[in-house]
Amino acid sequence: MTGDRSATDIFRLLADDTRVEILRAVAVSQYELEGVGSGAAELAFSEIYERVDVENTSKLSYHLGELTGTYLRKSEDGYSLSHAGERIVRFILSGNYEQPSSFGPEPVDGVCVFCGEEALEASLSHQFFRIDCAACEQQVTGQPITPAQVETRDGDAVVRSVKLRSAEVARQVRRGMCPECGAHLSTDVVEVPESPLPDADPFVVTSACEACLREYNSPLTYSVVYHPASVAFHWDRGVDVTARGIWEFHEHVHEGRWTSERVVSDPDEYEVVLRHGDDAVRLHLDDSATVVRTERVRRESGEFRRS
Repeated sequence: MTGDRSATDIFRLLADDTRVEILRAVAVSQYELEGVGSGAAELAFSEIYERVDVENTSKLSYHLGELTGTYLRKSEDGYSLSHAGERIVRFILSGNYEQPSSFGPEPVDGVCVFCGEEALEASLSHQFFRIDCAACEQQVTGQPITPAQVETRDGDAVVRSVKLRSAEVARQVRRGMCPECGAHLSTDVVEVPESPLPDADPFVVTSACEACLREYNSPLTYSVVYHPASVAFHWDRGVDVTARGIWEFHEHVHEGRWTSERVVSDPDEYEVVLRHGDDAVRLHLDDSATVVRTERVRRESGEFRRS
């Protein structure tokens, strides 16, 4: 059983090239399986012995015994990767323990949420993809990026991959699932009275994972951009928000077209309005930033009314 082992014991199992090569061999075998939905690769002892450079069968038997239960599962048909084995071997194969190549600064579309200038630049800093404003020298957004994400793409493709990942992460966070480990997220809405962000959105959604301790933060307006009601509303108006980066939404908040406000207290309830021309979508949220109701509205005599 692995429950009684410390994290140090678990990772010490990988301090041997032969064991790493065993995991790599099982992963390669999985990749080479023919047919869709072939299931997990199960390598017999003899097959592993053929694929891994090991002194003798006794040595291989010892290493397999150490890996089984943590990084490998054993059945009558052979050995396959466990969840931990899958995660660690994919990490190794992708080279995501390396330092990513340098990137930027490169100009990107969008305006600064702080000063409104079209002077945004993308770059990498300590394995973080970040967008900075060259005009006011403020960082306007940032998120982790993997070395493989950079190594397998050129400049423009890196930016597109960040947009895709940010949309996927935001959707999972909105549903209360940690994108990093899959555990439950606890979410709160916090008012930031002296926030440097525009007055149109004074609230920040903070989501924390008690399992892996990852934290996710975003303005309240941005937290609902990828909600189905918002996606459909913007799609009907020729805008695919799922293909846009967070920094490409800044102009809406800076110019006051996207707004948030607390409409009820104790317990708190919020209303986010995302405007597009004479139309808008209203999203009503509870105190955990969960959307409980939506409606489309249209401007009539200077006011937005239900459409």
